Amino acid sequence: MSADGDAARRPAVACHDLTRFFGAVRALHGVTLSIAPGEIVCLVGDNGAGKSTLVKILSGALAPDAGQIEIDGRAYPGYAMREAQRLGIQTVHQHLALCNKLSAAENIVLGREPARLRLGPLEVLDRAKSRQIAVSSLEAVSASIPDIDIPVEKLSGGQRQAIAIARAVHAADRMVIFDEPTAALGIKQTAATLEAIRNVARTGLAALVVMHNLDDVYEIADRIVALRLGFVVADVARDRMSRAELAARMSGHD
Repeated sequence: MSADGDAARRPAVACHDLTRFFGAVRALHGVTLSIAPGEIVCLVGDNGAGKSTLVKILSGALAPDAGQIEIDGRAYPGYAMREAQRLGIQTVHQHLALCNKLSAAENIVLGREPARLRLGPLEVLDRAKSRQIAVSSLEAVSASIPDIDIPVEKLSGGQRQAIAIARAVHAADRMVIFDEPTAALGIKQTAATLEAIRNVARTGLAALVVMHNLDDVYEIADRIVALRLGFVVADVARDRMSRAELAARMSGHD
């Protein structure tokens, strides 16, 4: 196979044998998974299964006690949040982490604001460029915000979710992690958010989506990874496992 073919098959992000203790409690038991560019992997499991711990490790917020993280096939010892962000891995948190008093455009470029002029340590922000980036990022996930200049505190929950996703897409090069993106949304907003996640994958980014709702999982996943008590109990293409079997694996009653 050619070098280009090998690169296409190589996972964007992978972890091998991740283990994490909290005191005497072992939260992860040798967890291994991989996510390819353009793939949507849904991470499922009951409370206490280890989902949050795994997501924190992949986002760089928490260090594993053992195991390895690879980005594009290269191992990164001492992987941490700053390095994760440098490598193009972004997280859309359940609480969204938006600045309510700032506009949609300002939130999307926050921390990556384009400068119109630099005078030593001083910068003059390019507001026109910021709006252009915001519109482009929202279009990439097929999101519509009536006015990107009003404070986000005046927008609906679905619109705020779209802004958080657009911000991640603007900053990400390899993977976006979604932490319960539909948990607090209604039916229409959930459908829009699921479509936004599909559009993230269509840009070529890997997408890891933490979800409880199995209807949403089977609506969007290319592959499903299930955890139970810190162990991977399923890693399978969506159409290779029924909902009943998945629920049994998650509960330990298979």
